Amino acid sequence: MNRFAELLDRLVLTPSRNGKLTLLVDYFRSVEDPDRGLALAAITGDLNIAAVKPAMLRTLVTERMDPVLFGYSYDYVGDLAETVSLVWPQTPGHIPNREPTLSDVVAKLQAASRSDGPKVLAGLLDSAGISARFAIIKLVTGGLRIGVSARLAKQALADFGKVDVAEIEELWHGLTPPYISLFAWLEGKAEKPQRTALALFSPVMLSNPVGDGDLEKLDPADYAAEWKWDGIRVQAVCEGGVRRLYSRTGDDVSGAFPDLAEAMNFSAALDGELLVGEPAATGTFSDLQQRLNRKSVTPKIQQRYPAFMRCYDVLQIDGEDLRALPFRERRVHLEAFIKTLDPSRFDLSPLVDFTDWQALEEMRRAPPHPIIEGVMLKRWDSPYLAGRPKGPWFKWKRDPHTVDAVLMYAQRGHGKRSSFYSDYTFGVWSGPEGAEELVPVGKAYFGFTDEELKQIDKFVRDNTVERFGPVRSVRADRKQGLVLEVAFEGLNRSTRHKSGVAMRFPRISRLRWDKPTAEADRIETLQALLD
Repeated sequence: MNRFAELLDRLVLTPSRNGKLTLLVDYFRSVEDPDRGLALAAITGDLNIAAVKPAMLRTLVTERMDPVLFGYSYDYVGDLAETVSLVWPQTPGHIPNREPTLSDVVAKLQAASRSDGPKVLAGLLDSAGISARFAIIKLVTGGLRIGVSARLAKQALADFGKVDVAEIEELWHGLTPPYISLFAWLEGKAEKPQRTALALFSPVMLSNPVGDGDLEKLDPADYAAEWKWDGIRVQAVCEGGVRRLYSRTGDDVSGAFPDLAEAMNFSAALDGELLVGEPAATGTFSDLQQRLNRKSVTPKIQQRYPAFMRCYDVLQIDGEDLRALPFRERRVHLEAFIKTLDPSRFDLSPLVDFTDWQALEEMRRAPPHPIIEGVMLKRWDSPYLAGRPKGPWFKWKRDPHTVDAVLMYAQRGHGKRSSFYSDYTFGVWSGPEGAEELVPVGKAYFGFTDEELKQIDKFVRDNTVERFGPVRSVRADRKQGLVLEVAFEGLNRSTRHKSGVAMRFPRISRLRWDKPTAEADRIETLQALLD
Protein backbone atom coordinates (compact mmCIF):
# COMPACT_ATOMS: atom_id res chain seq x y z
CA MET A 1 0.00 0.00 0.00
CA ASN A 2 2.86 2.36 0.69
CA ARG A 3 3.93 2.30 -2.95
CA PHE A 4 0.39 3.08 -4.07
CA ALA A 5 0.14 5.83 -1.44
CA GLU A 6 3.43 7.29 -2.63
CA LEU A 7 2.14 7.27 -6.22
CA LEU A 8 -1.02 9.15 -5.22
CA ASP A 9 0.95 11.68 -3.20
CA ARG A 10 3.43 12.37 -6.00
CA LEU A 11 0.69 12.63 -8.63
CA VAL A 12 -1.11 15.26 -6.54
CA LEU A 13 2.07 17.31 -6.20
CA THR A 14 3.11 17.00 -9.87
CA PRO A 15 1.35 19.64 -11.99
CA SER A 16 2.69 18.78 -15.44
CA ARG A 17 1.05 16.22 -17.71
CA ASN A 18 4.38 14.71 -18.77
CA GLY A 19 5.46 14.45 -15.16
CA LYS A 20 2.32 12.50 -14.27
CA LEU A 21 2.86 10.21 -17.25
CA THR A 22 6.41 9.48 -16.11
CA LEU A 23 5.22 8.63 -12.59
CA LEU A 24 2.55 6.26 -13.92
CA VAL A 25 4.90 4.51 -16.35
CA ASP A 26 7.50 4.02 -13.61
CA TYR A 27 4.84 2.57 -11.33
CA PHE A 28 3.59 0.12 -13.98
CA ARG A 29 7.19 -0.92 -14.64
CA SER A 30 8.24 -1.45 -11.02
CA VAL A 31 5.09 -2.90 -9.42
CA GLU A 32 4.00 -6.47 -10.05
CA ASP A 33 0.61 -7.96 -10.84
CA PRO A 34 -2.06 -7.71 -9.58
CA ASP A 35 -1.27 -4.52 -7.64
CA ARG A 36 -0.49 -2.40 -10.68
CA GLY A 37 -3.71 -3.43 -12.39
CA LEU A 38 -5.75 -2.65 -9.30
CA ALA A 39 -4.06 0.75 -9.04
CA LEU A 40 -4.96 1.37 -12.69
CA ALA A 41 -8.59 0.40 -12.00
CA ALA A 42 -8.71 2.78 -9.04
CA ILE A 43 -7.37 5.64 -11.14
CA THR A 44 -9.76 5.03 -14.05
CA GLY A 45 -12.77 4.59 -11.75
CA ASP A 46 -13.26 0.91 -12.56
CA LEU A 47 -12.60 -0.45 -9.06
CA ASN A 48 -15.86 -1.19 -7.27
CA ILE A 49 -15.95 -1.37 -3.45
CA ALA A 50 -19.62 -1.48 -2.59
CA ALA A 51 -19.49 -2.25 1.14
CA VAL A 52 -17.93 1.04 2.28
CA LYS A 53 -19.25 4.56 1.73
CA PRO A 54 -17.78 7.97 2.72
CA ALA A 55 -20.53 8.54 5.33
CA MET A 56 -19.47 5.31 7.03
CA LEU A 57 -15.92 6.62 7.25
CA ARG A 58 -17.07 9.81 8.98
CA THR A 59 -19.01 7.75 11.51
CA LEU A 60 -15.97 5.61 12.28
CA VAL A 61 -13.64 8.54 12.89
CA THR A 62 -16.11 10.52 15.03
CA GLU A 63 -16.53 7.42 17.23
CA ARG A 64 -12.80 7.68 17.93
CA MET A 65 -12.38 11.42 18.44
CA ASP A 66 -14.40 14.48 19.34
CA PRO A 67 -16.71 15.34 16.38
CA VAL A 68 -16.14 19.07 16.79
CA LEU A 69 -12.36 18.62 16.77
CA PHE A 70 -12.65 16.45 13.67
CA GLY A 71 -14.78 19.12 12.00
CA TYR A 72 -12.17 21.79 12.72
CA SER A 73 -9.40 19.47 11.46
CA TYR A 74 -11.26 18.66 8.26
CA ASP A 75 -11.97 22.35 7.68
CA TYR A 76 -8.29 23.19 8.05
CA VAL A 77 -6.89 20.33 5.96
CA GLY A 78 -9.60 20.37 3.27
CA ASP A 79 -9.28 16.71 2.22
CA LEU A 80 -11.20 13.89 3.92
CA ALA A 81 -8.66 11.14 3.25
CA GLU A 82 -5.73 13.22 4.43
CA THR A 83 -7.57 14.37 7.55
CA VAL A 84 -8.69 10.89 8.64
CA SER A 85 -5.30 9.32 7.93
CA LEU A 86 -3.64 11.88 10.22
CA VAL A 87 -6.14 11.90 13.10
CA TRP A 88 -6.95 8.17 13.19
CA PRO A 89 -5.84 7.02 16.67
CA GLN A 90 -3.15 4.39 17.00
CA THR A 91 -3.84 1.71 19.62
CA PRO A 92 -1.41 2.21 22.58
CA GLY A 93 1.50 -0.19 22.32
CA HIS A 94 0.25 -1.47 18.97
CA ILE A 95 2.86 -2.12 16.31
CA PRO A 96 1.40 -2.15 12.78
CA ASN A 97 1.50 -5.49 11.05
CA ARG A 98 3.31 -6.03 7.80
CA GLU A 99 2.14 -3.30 5.46
CA PRO A 100 -0.68 -4.89 3.42
CA THR A 101 -0.40 -4.95 -0.33
CA LEU A 102 -2.94 -3.21 -2.49
CA SER A 103 -4.39 -6.58 -3.53
CA ASP A 104 -4.73 -7.62 0.14
CA VAL A 105 -6.71 -4.48 0.95
CA VAL A 106 -8.94 -4.67 -2.12
CA ALA A 107 -9.69 -8.36 -1.52
CA LYS A 108 -10.78 -7.70 2.07
CA LEU A 109 -12.90 -4.69 1.18
CA GLN A 110 -14.61 -6.39 -1.77
CA ALA A 111 -15.34 -9.51 0.30
CA ALA A 112 -16.94 -7.46 3.08
CA SER A 113 -20.70 -7.17 3.37
CA ARG A 114 -22.53 -3.96 4.15
CA SER A 115 -22.94 -5.06 7.75
CA ASP A 116 -19.29 -5.93 8.43
CA GLY A 117 -17.83 -3.26 6.14
CA PRO A 118 -17.16 -0.77 8.97
CA LYS A 119 -15.37 -3.41 11.04
CA VAL A 120 -13.19 -4.49 8.11
CA LEU A 121 -12.29 -0.91 7.23
CA ALA A 122 -11.49 -0.04 10.85
CA GLY A 123 -9.25 -3.08 11.11
CA LEU A 124 -7.34 -2.09 7.99
CA LEU A 125 -6.85 1.47 9.22
CA ASP A 126 -5.71 0.19 12.64
CA SER A 127 -3.07 -2.04 11.05
CA ALA A 128 -1.71 0.56 8.62
CA GLY A 129 0.60 3.54 8.89
CA ILE A 130 -0.39 7.06 7.89
CA SER A 131 0.58 6.73 4.22
CA ALA A 132 -1.21 3.41 3.79
CA ARG A 133 -4.27 4.77 5.62
CA PHE A 134 -4.39 7.67 3.18
CA ALA A 135 -4.39 5.30 0.20
CA ILE A 136 -7.00 2.97 1.73
CA ILE A 137 -9.37 5.86 2.36
CA LYS A 138 -8.87 7.15 -1.18
CA LEU A 139 -9.88 3.71 -2.45
CA VAL A 140 -13.09 3.49 -0.44
CA THR A 141 -14.25 7.05 -1.08
CA GLY A 142 -13.72 6.60 -4.82
CA GLY A 143 -12.63 10.19 -5.42
CA LEU A 144 -8.86 10.16 -5.88
CA ARG A 145 -8.58 13.84 -6.92
CA ILE A 146 -5.04 13.41 -8.21
CA GLY A 147 -5.35 15.23 -11.52
CA VAL A 148 -5.26 12.07 -13.64
CA SER A 149 -8.09 11.30 -16.05
CA ALA A 150 -8.89 7.85 -17.40
CA ARG A 151 -7.58 9.04 -20.76
CA LEU A 152 -4.23 10.07 -19.25
CA ALA A 153 -3.92 6.68 -17.50
CA LYS A 154 -4.49 4.94 -20.84
CA GLN A 155 -1.85 7.17 -22.43
CA ALA A 156 0.56 6.07 -19.69
CA LEU A 157 -0.20 2.44 -20.56
CA ALA A 158 0.51 3.19 -24.21
CA ASP A 159 3.83 4.84 -23.29
CA PHE A 160 4.67 1.89 -21.05
CA GLY A 161 4.05 -0.65 -23.82
CA LYS A 162 5.20 1.60 -26.68
CA VAL A 163 1.89 1.22 -28.52
CA ASP A 164 -0.68 3.68 -29.83
CA VAL A 165 -3.21 4.77 -27.20
CA ALA A 166 -5.97 4.00 -29.73
CA GLU A 167 -5.12 0.31 -29.39
CA ILE A 168 -5.63 0.56 -25.63
CA GLU A 169 -8.97 2.34 -25.99
CA GLU A 170 -10.32 -0.16 -28.50
CA LEU A 171 -9.61 -3.03 -26.10
CA TRP A 172 -10.54 -1.32 -22.85
CA HIS A 173 -14.21 -2.22 -22.47
CA GLY A 174 -13.48 -5.89 -23.11
CA LEU A 175 -11.01 -6.04 -20.20
CA THR A 176 -11.50 -6.34 -16.45
CA PRO A 177 -9.28 -5.51 -13.45
CA PRO A 178 -6.51 -6.35 -12.68
CA TYR A 179 -5.77 -6.43 -16.46
CA ILE A 180 -3.26 -9.31 -16.33
CA SER A 181 -3.51 -10.06 -20.07
CA LEU A 182 -3.17 -6.37 -20.94
CA PHE A 183 0.07 -5.93 -19.01
CA ALA A 184 1.43 -9.22 -20.37
CA TRP A 185 0.89 -7.91 -23.91
CA LEU A 186 2.41 -4.50 -23.16
CA GLU A 187 5.51 -6.19 -21.72
CA GLY A 188 5.87 -8.43 -24.77
CA LYS A 189 5.12 -11.61 -22.83
CA ALA A 190 1.86 -12.49 -24.60
CA GLU A 191 -0.18 -11.78 -27.71
CA LYS A 192 -2.46 -8.81 -27.90
CA PRO A 193 -5.83 -9.51 -26.19
CA GLN A 194 -8.57 -10.24 -28.67
CA ARG A 195 -11.62 -8.03 -29.10
CA THR A 196 -14.16 -10.63 -28.02
CA ALA A 197 -16.75 -8.32 -26.46
CA LEU A 198 -19.47 -6.75 -28.56
CA ALA A 199 -20.27 -3.04 -29.06
CA LEU A 200 -16.84 -1.82 -28.01
CA PHE A 201 -15.82 1.83 -27.91
CA SER A 202 -13.71 3.31 -30.72
CA PRO A 203 -11.34 6.21 -29.99
CA VAL A 204 -12.98 9.45 -31.07
CA MET A 205 -11.59 11.98 -33.52
CA LEU A 206 -11.05 15.38 -31.91
CA SER A 207 -10.66 18.87 -33.33
CA ASN A 208 -8.20 21.70 -32.85
CA PRO A 209 -9.31 25.25 -32.06
CA VAL A 210 -8.95 27.79 -34.86
CA GLY A 211 -5.87 29.85 -34.04
CA ASP A 212 -4.60 33.16 -35.31
CA GLY A 213 -3.69 32.86 -38.98
CA ASP A 214 -5.03 29.31 -39.37
CA LEU A 215 -7.85 30.18 -41.75
CA GLU A 216 -5.52 32.17 -44.01
CA LYS A 217 -3.71 28.91 -44.82
CA LEU A 218 -6.89 26.95 -45.58
CA ASP A 219 -9.01 26.80 -48.73
CA PRO A 220 -12.73 27.05 -47.85
CA ALA A 221 -13.55 24.66 -50.69
CA ASP A 222 -11.63 21.88 -48.90
CA TYR A 223 -13.85 22.02 -45.81
CA ALA A 224 -17.39 21.23 -44.79
CA ALA A 225 -18.92 23.28 -41.98
CA GLU A 226 -21.56 22.28 -39.45
CA TRP A 227 -22.88 23.77 -36.24
CA LYS A 228 -21.21 22.94 -32.94
CA TRP A 229 -24.05 22.01 -30.58
CA ASP A 230 -23.87 22.57 -26.84
CA GLY A 231 -24.45 19.00 -25.63
CA ILE A 232 -22.11 16.12 -24.83
CA ARG A 233 -20.16 14.12 -27.38
CA VAL A 234 -21.32 10.51 -27.52
CA GLN A 235 -20.81 7.36 -29.52
CA ALA A 236 -23.80 5.06 -30.02
CA VAL A 237 -22.72 1.48 -30.72
CA CYS A 238 -25.01 -1.48 -31.28
CA GLU A 239 -23.68 -4.90 -32.24
CA GLY A 240 -25.21 -8.34 -31.90
CA GLY A 241 -28.03 -6.95 -29.79
CA VAL A 242 -25.62 -5.30 -27.33
CA ARG A 243 -26.25 -1.57 -26.99
CA ARG A 244 -23.75 0.89 -25.57
CA LEU A 245 -23.76 4.66 -25.35
CA TYR A 246 -20.26 6.01 -24.67
CA SER A 247 -18.96 9.43 -23.68
CA ARG A 248 -16.04 10.92 -25.61
CA THR A 249 -13.65 9.45 -23.00
CA GLY A 250 -15.11 5.94 -23.35
CA ASP A 251 -17.31 5.87 -20.25
CA ASP A 252 -20.49 3.84 -20.65
CA VAL A 253 -23.37 6.27 -20.00
CA SER A 254 -26.16 4.01 -21.26
CA GLY A 255 -27.72 3.79 -17.80
CA ALA A 256 -28.39 7.52 -17.68
CA PHE A 257 -30.15 7.50 -21.08
CA PRO A 258 -32.25 4.31 -21.28
CA ASP A 259 -34.78 6.01 -23.57
CA LEU A 260 -32.11 6.62 -26.20
CA ALA A 261 -30.46 3.21 -25.72
CA GLU A 262 -33.85 1.53 -26.25
CA ALA A 263 -34.10 3.16 -29.68
CA MET A 264 -30.69 1.80 -30.76
CA ASN A 265 -32.12 -1.12 -32.74
CA PHE A 266 -29.47 -1.08 -35.45
CA SER A 267 -26.05 -2.53 -36.25
CA ALA A 268 -23.70 0.43 -36.45
CA ALA A 269 -21.46 2.86 -34.57
CA LEU A 270 -22.56 6.50 -34.74
CA ASP A 271 -20.75 9.63 -33.58
CA GLY A 272 -22.63 12.75 -32.55
CA GLU A 273 -23.97 15.06 -29.86
CA LEU A 274 -26.38 14.01 -27.14
CA LEU A 275 -29.09 16.61 -26.51
CA VAL A 276 -32.46 16.73 -24.75
CA GLY A 277 -35.86 17.84 -25.91
CA GLU A 278 -36.95 17.12 -29.44
CA PRO A 279 -34.96 17.55 -32.66
CA ALA A 280 -37.27 20.41 -33.65
CA ALA A 281 -37.18 21.99 -30.17
CA THR A 282 -33.79 21.34 -28.64
CA GLY A 283 -33.38 21.95 -24.92
CA THR A 284 -30.56 23.85 -23.24
CA PHE A 285 -27.47 22.40 -21.60
CA SER A 286 -29.11 23.19 -18.27
CA ASP A 287 -31.92 20.82 -19.28
CA LEU A 288 -29.35 18.19 -20.27
CA GLN A 289 -27.74 18.45 -16.83
CA GLN A 290 -30.94 17.01 -15.35
CA ARG A 291 -29.96 13.72 -17.03
CA LEU A 292 -26.20 13.69 -16.50
CA ASN A 293 -24.33 11.70 -13.82
CA ARG A 294 -27.37 9.67 -12.79
CA LYS A 295 -27.23 5.93 -12.18
CA SER A 296 -30.95 5.64 -12.82
CA VAL A 297 -33.50 7.97 -14.38
CA THR A 298 -37.16 8.05 -13.42
CA PRO A 299 -39.87 7.89 -16.09
CA LYS A 300 -40.89 11.42 -15.08
CA ILE A 301 -37.41 12.79 -15.82
CA GLN A 302 -37.28 10.88 -19.12
CA GLN A 303 -40.62 12.32 -20.15
CA ARG A 304 -39.72 15.87 -19.18
CA TYR A 305 -36.20 15.76 -20.64
CA PRO A 306 -36.21 13.16 -23.45
CA ALA A 307 -32.81 12.41 -24.93
CA PHE A 308 -31.89 12.31 -28.60
CA MET A 309 -28.70 12.17 -30.65
CA ARG A 310 -27.72 14.63 -33.35
CA CYS A 311 -25.45 12.53 -35.59
CA TYR A 312 -22.54 13.91 -37.58
CA ASP A 313 -20.44 10.86 -38.43
CA VAL A 314 -20.59 7.10 -38.82
CA LEU A 315 -17.78 4.68 -37.94
CA GLN A 316 -19.28 1.38 -39.04
CA ILE A 317 -22.46 -0.10 -40.48
CA ASP A 318 -23.32 -3.82 -40.34
CA GLY A 319 -19.79 -4.71 -39.27
CA GLU A 320 -18.11 -2.74 -42.08
CA ASP A 321 -15.48 -0.31 -40.78
CA LEU A 322 -15.94 3.03 -42.55
CA ARG A 323 -13.32 5.07 -40.69
CA ALA A 324 -10.77 4.95 -43.51
CA LEU A 325 -13.21 6.51 -45.97
CA PRO A 326 -13.04 10.28 -46.57
CA PHE A 327 -15.57 12.39 -44.67
CA ARG A 328 -17.50 13.12 -47.89
CA GLU A 329 -18.22 9.40 -48.40
CA ARG A 330 -18.97 8.74 -44.74
CA ARG A 331 -21.45 11.60 -44.86
CA VAL A 332 -23.29 9.94 -47.76
CA HIS A 333 -23.51 6.68 -45.79
CA LEU A 334 -24.74 8.57 -42.71
CA GLU A 335 -27.44 10.50 -44.59
CA ALA A 336 -28.86 7.25 -45.96
CA PHE A 337 -28.60 5.39 -42.64
CA ILE A 338 -30.29 8.12 -40.55
CA LYS A 339 -33.45 7.70 -42.62
CA THR A 340 -33.87 4.18 -41.19
CA LEU A 341 -33.83 5.35 -37.53
CA ASP A 342 -36.45 6.74 -35.16
CA PRO A 343 -36.62 10.47 -36.06
CA SER A 344 -37.54 11.41 -32.50
CA ARG A 345 -34.27 9.92 -31.19
CA PHE A 346 -31.80 10.42 -34.06
CA ASP A 347 -31.42 13.27 -36.49
CA LEU A 348 -28.71 14.54 -38.83
CA SER A 349 -26.46 17.47 -37.99
CA PRO A 350 -27.01 19.85 -40.92
CA LEU A 351 -24.15 21.21 -42.99
CA VAL A 352 -23.70 24.98 -43.20
CA ASP A 353 -23.38 26.45 -46.68
CA PHE A 354 -20.71 29.16 -46.96
CA THR A 355 -18.60 30.71 -49.69
CA ASP A 356 -15.65 32.15 -47.75
CA TRP A 357 -14.35 32.51 -44.20
CA GLN A 358 -15.85 35.97 -43.77
CA ALA A 359 -19.33 34.70 -44.55
CA LEU A 360 -18.88 31.80 -42.13
CA GLU A 361 -17.62 34.12 -39.40
CA GLU A 362 -20.77 36.23 -39.69
CA MET A 363 -22.88 33.10 -39.22
CA ARG A 364 -20.68 31.97 -36.33
CA ARG A 365 -21.27 35.26 -34.52
CA ALA A 366 -25.06 35.05 -34.97
CA PRO A 367 -26.07 31.36 -35.11
CA PRO A 368 -29.72 30.41 -35.70
CA HIS A 369 -30.15 28.62 -32.35
CA PRO A 370 -29.17 29.68 -28.79
CA ILE A 371 -27.50 26.37 -27.93
CA ILE A 372 -25.09 26.55 -30.86
CA GLU A 373 -21.63 27.41 -29.51
CA GLY A 374 -19.80 27.78 -32.82
CA VAL A 375 -19.00 25.89 -35.98
CA MET A 376 -16.98 22.79 -36.87
CA LEU A 377 -14.74 22.62 -39.93
CA LYS A 378 -14.00 19.19 -41.44
CA ARG A 379 -11.88 18.43 -44.47
CA TRP A 380 -13.96 16.65 -47.08
CA ASP A 381 -11.13 14.17 -47.70
CA SER A 382 -10.31 13.39 -44.04
CA PRO A 383 -10.51 9.82 -42.70
CA TYR A 384 -11.76 9.28 -39.17
CA LEU A 385 -8.54 9.30 -37.12
CA ALA A 386 -8.22 8.66 -33.40
CA GLY A 387 -6.95 11.52 -31.28
CA ARG A 388 -6.41 15.12 -32.29
CA PRO A 389 -4.55 15.25 -35.62
CA LYS A 390 -3.62 18.75 -36.76
CA GLY A 391 -5.46 19.92 -39.86
CA PRO A 392 -8.49 17.71 -40.64
CA TRP A 393 -10.95 19.07 -38.06
CA PHE A 394 -11.20 22.50 -36.45
CA LYS A 395 -13.59 24.00 -33.91
CA TRP A 396 -14.38 27.70 -34.20
CA LYS A 397 -16.29 28.63 -31.08
CA ARG A 398 -18.23 31.80 -30.39
CA ASP A 399 -16.36 34.45 -28.44
CA PRO A 400 -17.12 34.14 -24.70
CA HIS A 401 -19.25 36.69 -22.88
CA THR A 402 -17.72 38.64 -20.01
CA VAL A 403 -19.18 40.37 -16.98
CA ASP A 404 -17.65 42.29 -14.08
CA ALA A 405 -18.82 40.67 -10.84
CA VAL A 406 -17.99 41.08 -7.16
CA LEU A 407 -16.45 38.29 -5.07
CA MET A 408 -18.94 37.26 -2.34
CA TYR A 409 -17.87 33.88 -0.94
CA ALA A 410 -14.75 31.71 -1.06
CA GLN A 411 -14.25 28.04 -0.22
CA ARG A 412 -11.16 25.94 0.29
CA GLY A 413 -10.05 23.80 -2.64
CA HIS A 414 -9.05 20.14 -2.67
CA GLY A 415 -5.77 18.30 -3.16
CA LYS A 416 -2.86 20.65 -3.69
CA ARG A 417 -5.27 23.60 -3.29
CA SER A 418 -6.55 22.49 0.12
CA SER A 419 -4.57 25.27 1.83
CA PHE A 420 -6.03 27.99 -0.41
CA TYR A 421 -9.44 29.57 -0.82
CA SER A 422 -9.76 28.77 -4.51
CA ASP A 423 -13.49 28.30 -5.22
CA TYR A 424 -15.23 31.64 -5.66
CA THR A 425 -18.89 32.65 -5.70
CA PHE A 426 -19.49 36.04 -7.30
CA GLY A 427 -22.48 38.31 -7.83
CA VAL A 428 -23.79 41.38 -9.62
CA TRP A 429 -25.92 44.29 -8.41
CA SER A 430 -29.69 44.09 -8.28
CA GLY A 431 -32.43 46.36 -6.98
CA PRO A 432 -33.33 50.05 -7.22
CA GLU A 433 -30.75 52.79 -6.91
CA GLY A 434 -29.84 53.42 -3.30
CA ALA A 435 -30.98 49.94 -2.22
CA GLU A 436 -28.78 47.74 -4.40
CA GLU A 437 -27.72 44.31 -3.21
CA LEU A 438 -25.43 41.65 -4.62
CA VAL A 439 -27.08 38.49 -5.96
CA PRO A 440 -24.92 35.43 -6.73
CA VAL A 441 -24.77 34.55 -10.42
CA GLY A 442 -22.03 31.91 -10.60
CA LYS A 443 -19.11 30.02 -9.12
CA ALA A 444 -15.65 29.52 -10.62
CA TYR A 445 -12.46 27.81 -9.56
CA PHE A 446 -10.12 28.24 -12.52
CA GLY A 447 -8.87 30.80 -15.01
CA PHE A 448 -6.31 32.45 -12.72
CA THR A 449 -2.57 31.87 -12.31
CA ASP A 450 -0.89 30.45 -9.20
CA GLU A 451 0.32 33.93 -8.31
CA GLU A 452 -3.20 35.34 -8.68
CA LEU A 453 -4.51 32.50 -6.50
CA LYS A 454 -2.18 33.63 -3.70
CA GLN A 455 -3.37 37.22 -4.12
CA ILE A 456 -7.06 36.28 -3.94
CA ASP A 457 -6.43 33.95 -1.00
CA LYS A 458 -4.78 36.79 0.94
CA PHE A 459 -7.69 39.09 0.09
CA VAL A 460 -10.16 36.48 1.37
CA ARG A 461 -8.30 36.01 4.66
CA ASP A 462 -7.90 39.75 5.19
CA ASN A 463 -11.52 40.58 4.39
CA THR A 464 -13.53 37.73 5.94
CA VAL A 465 -16.73 38.90 7.63
CA GLU A 466 -18.43 35.55 8.35
CA ARG A 467 -17.57 31.84 8.32
CA PHE A 468 -19.81 28.91 7.42
CA GLY A 469 -17.70 25.77 7.87
CA PRO A 470 -15.19 25.73 4.98
CA VAL A 471 -16.83 28.78 3.36
CA ARG A 472 -15.95 32.39 4.09
CA SER A 473 -18.11 35.40 3.35
CA VAL A 474 -15.93 38.34 2.32
CA ARG A 475 -16.44 42.09 2.51
CA ALA A 476 -18.45 43.11 -0.53
CA ASP A 477 -20.38 46.36 -0.65
CA ARG A 478 -20.56 49.52 -2.76
CA LYS A 479 -17.29 50.81 -1.32
CA GLN A 480 -15.14 47.72 -0.66
CA GLY A 481 -14.54 44.39 -2.33
CA LEU A 482 -12.81 42.65 -5.21
CA VAL A 483 -14.15 42.84 -8.76
CA LEU A 484 -13.60 39.79 -10.99
CA GLU A 485 -13.94 39.79 -14.75
CA VAL A 486 -15.77 36.54 -15.42
CA ALA A 487 -15.89 34.88 -18.84
CA PHE A 488 -18.67 32.41 -19.66
CA GLU A 489 -20.04 30.54 -22.67
CA GLY A 490 -23.73 31.22 -22.19
CA LEU A 491 -26.65 31.74 -19.83
CA ASN A 492 -29.75 29.77 -18.90
CA ARG A 493 -32.78 30.79 -16.92
CA SER A 494 -32.82 29.16 -13.48
CA THR A 495 -35.46 28.86 -10.77
CA ARG A 496 -32.85 27.47 -8.34
CA HIS A 497 -30.90 30.72 -8.09
CA LYS A 498 -32.09 34.01 -6.61
CA SER A 499 -30.69 35.87 -9.60
CA GLY A 500 -32.77 33.77 -12.01
CA VAL A 501 -29.75 32.93 -14.19
CA ALA A 502 -27.16 30.14 -14.40
CA MET A 503 -23.84 30.57 -16.18
CA ARG A 504 -22.32 28.04 -18.57
CA PHE A 505 -18.61 27.34 -17.96
CA PRO A 506 -17.75 30.44 -15.91
CA ARG A 507 -14.06 31.15 -15.25
CA ILE A 508 -12.04 34.06 -13.91
CA SER A 509 -10.48 35.89 -16.85
CA ARG A 510 -9.02 38.90 -15.02
CA LEU A 511 -8.69 40.42 -11.55
CA ARG A 512 -10.00 43.98 -11.60
CA TRP A 513 -8.11 45.47 -8.67
CA ASP A 514 -8.51 48.81 -10.45
CA LYS A 515 -12.30 48.78 -10.61
CA PRO A 516 -14.57 50.05 -7.78
CA THR A 517 -17.20 47.52 -6.71
CA ALA A 518 -19.96 50.07 -7.35
CA GLU A 519 -19.08 49.91 -11.07
CA ALA A 520 -19.57 46.14 -11.35
CA ASP A 521 -22.35 44.98 -13.70
CA ARG A 522 -26.03 44.76 -12.84
CA ILE A 523 -28.38 41.80 -13.21
CA GLU A 524 -30.08 43.60 -16.10
CA THR A 525 -26.91 43.09 -18.15
CA LEU A 526 -27.30 39.31 -17.88
CA GLN A 527 -31.06 39.42 -18.38
CA ALA A 528 -30.50 41.31 -21.62
CA LEU A 529 -28.28 38.47 -22.85
CA LEU A 530 -31.04 35.99 -22.09
CA ASP A 531 -33.60 38.08 -23.93
